[in-house]
Amino acid sequence: MPGDAGPEMRLRALERDDLPFVHGLSNDSGIMSYWFEEPYEALVELQQIYDRHVHDNRERRFVVDCAGERAGLVELVEIDYIHRNAEFQIIVHPGFQGRGLAARATAAALDYAFGVLNLHKIYLVVDVENPRAVRVYEKTGFTVEGTLREEYFAGGRYRDAHRMAILQREHLGRS
Repeated sequence: MPGDAGPEMRLRALERDDLPFVHGLSNDSGIMSYWFEEPYEALVELQQIYDRHVHDNRERRFVVDCAGERAGLVELVEIDYIHRNAEFQIIVHPGFQGRGLAARATAAALDYAFGVLNLHKIYLVVDVENPRAVRVYEKTGFTVEGTLREEYFAGGRYRDAHRMAILQREHLGRS
């Protein structure tokens, strides 16, 4: 975002040689508890998923590159070209958290979604007990559309989640 200090950051397309990095993220129980997923995935399974989806126009996956180092993963998934919307997902590697990268990477992904793909709406689902993430999303223009009660089972209990979204005109009006 303009005015944000910090190291050089860019999004680049996910490549096959990034999969060991993604595998490490997806097997971290602290990270996956916020993604409402079990932290268990074999590298070969991830490679097979990559091979099946590499040409899938309904998703875009990016590595957050911070001064030449892999710092996270950003995804636009379930891209719907009729209704012009998609779901947004992000993981910032624990070693890179607290540097403002989540907001910068989110803004860059929104620039791509709205400016390149010409989507109308980007939405996400976030654990209500993850206030840092909610603040990042609000900072980048997302608003809460509603709360999904007991939406996910993680950490031994059901958890509520917010559905948040931003429209193209809202994001472009901020730029």
